[in-house]
Formats: sequence, structure tokens, C-alpha cells
Amino acid sequence: MDVIYAVVSAVIGLGILIVIHELGHFLVAKKTGVGVLTFSIGFGPKVWGRKINETEYVISAFPLGGYVKMVGEDPGEEVQEIDVEKSFSHKKLGTRAAIVGAGPGFNLLLAAVIFSFIFMTVGVPVLTTEIGSVEPDLPAAAAGLKKGDRILAVDGIPVDKWEDLSDKIKQSNGRQLTLKIQRNDSAQEIRVQPTQKEGKTIFGEKKDVWIIGIASEVSMEKSPLWKALGQGFYKTGEYSVLTVVGMFKMLTGDVSPKNIGGPLMIAQVAGQQAQEGFASFFFFVALLSVNLGVLNLLPIPVLDGGHLFFFLVEWLIGRPVEIKYRERAQQVGVFLLILIMIYAFYNDVSRFFEG
Repeated sequence: MDVIYAVVSAVIGLGILIVIHELGHFLVAKKTGVGVLTFSIGFGPKVWGRKINETEYVISAFPLGGYVKMVGEDPGEEVQEIDVEKSFSHKKLGTRAAIVGAGPGFNLLLAAVIFSFIFMTVGVPVLTTEIGSVEPDLPAAAAGLKKGDRILAVDGIPVDKWEDLSDKIKQSNGRQLTLKIQRNDSAQEIRVQPTQKEGKTIFGEKKDVWIIGIASEVSMEKSPLWKALGQGFYKTGEYSVLTVVGMFKMLTGDVSPKNIGGPLMIAQVAGQQAQEGFASFFFFVALLSVNLGVLNLLPIPVLDGGHLFFFLVEWLIGRPVEIKYRERAQQVGVFLLILIMIYAFYNDVSRFFEG
């Protein structure tokens, strides 16, 4: 049952992302007068299809992607004179770039909308300077700090946010700190000696940090619509940057490529998050949407970013890139994607056998 639940959750999550991505291409193509012949969710053999006007809407056998087939999409394709006005390759460079960029753009927009909705309905986690838990056998416990204590100042400097408190502890370099705390209705000072412990960055890199062994009390604060929208778009930008930095760190060897996951990992995590509840599942979908949007903008042939790269070259040299060069580049791009998919699947299987 857990396996079925995970698979269904993954199919729903990925299905949403695929539909939104292809809808971006489709809507901008239609808006700019480009004819759309096929709107497909999935690849491979057609499972279901229905033609409305000139467009056939299709659900295909393999739901790990999708595509929008446009009139004159291939520069070498012969287009009848009556269809020239609807031909993708006959449109201005800016129009073609907008159509291609709309797919990743819609994924990033979807993430921002989901984040905003969650922040408005469930709330934003806020870390306070009130202690939520104290780890045993670490400096805070030895100094007598307790759950419910609120830290007001460090070495006489007021702290209002958990981030400020955490920074002061990390930057202590082991120097003894004097904490002013509020316990019940009284204020008192407690001296604590930070200790160094191996931690990990958000990318899994090992890093020694100074700690005292406390965790913050977390509260959820709902945001009004206007504020939630700002937080949603900010969070989307933040995760986009983290995705790019993470990929760069993999290329430089700072982060292990074993972190790359495939469909099995997505199904596992999707199932876990769905069991956690509506908000957790859609937060995960938003994270996937950010990753899909950013990855599709990479300048790899076959991906949207590869097409945008060719458009950039076209803009620089004043003419489209020759078809033979594009075809060779796309062959290389397909080969790279297949290698990445095989490696991701290998990582999934390895994780399974490693428990």
C-alpha cells in the first residue's frame, strides 16, 4: 500500500509540473499566433487523444515529460504558404524566445503561487529566541538552560531573532558567552562555553561549527495576501539560487553527485510528504517545480535552455544556427541526459539496497 501511495503521489506531483510546463509553451504560442498541432502529457504511444480545432490533446504512455508540437517548429521543415503566419520558425527571435522560455517560467511561477498559498493559509515558520529544546550532555544543559527560557542578549548585546543568536554562537570561536535570559517572570545571566561539533551545510558538506546545544521554539505565522505573495516569490528566487549553487558545487566536486535522485527517490519523498499532509506535499511539489524550471534553463541542447542558447547565438551572428550544427548538438544533449538519467536511477537503486 505504501508503494502504491508513493507512486500515485509522484504521478500526481509530476503530472502537475508537466502540465504547467507545457501549458506555458502552449499559451504563449497561441497568444503570439503560432499554430499548435499537439499538446502531449507524456511520451511514447498514445493512450488517449482528442482533437479540438487544429490541436490534438494527448495523454501518452510514459508520464515523465511532455511536449508541444508547433507548426514550423523545425527550421528545416517545409511549411505551406497558408501556414507561414502560424509557423514558429518564421516568428521574430523575441517571440520564439518567449515561447521557449515560458515553460520554465511557468514552473517558477507555479512554485511562487504554491509557496504564497501555503504562507497565507498554513503560515511561515518563525524561529524565536525562546528555547524549544535542550540537548543533553552539551554546554547549554551543563549551564542550566531549560526549555522555555527566552534569550534576551548575548554579552550585553540584545538579540531579537534566532538568526542573530545563532550567528553570535557560531562566531564565538569557543569564547565563553554570557547569556541574559528570561525565565518565567525573572531575568538572569548564565555563562555558557560553546563547543565545536561537525555539522553539515544545506548541500551536505561537512563543516565544523560552534554550538551550545539548543533548538528554537518554532511558531507559525500566517501572512496576509500581499505579504504572502512577496514571500512566495522571494522563496522561489532563494531556492532557484540554491539549485544553481548546488549544481555548481557538484561540478567542482564540493558536493557528491550521489545526491542526484531519480524517479524512485521522487516517488519515495512524494509519498512521505503526502502522508505528512496537504501542505507538506505541495511544498515538495513547489520545490520540484523550482528544480524543473531551473534545470530546463541550462544551456543543454534538447532542453529549453539549449534552444535559448541557440537563439542567443542567432542574435549575435544575425542568422539562425545551421541545422547540421543544431542536430549534432542535440545528439550530444540527448546522450548527456541519458547518462544523467541512468546515473540518477543507479543512485536510487543504491539507496534502496543501502536501506
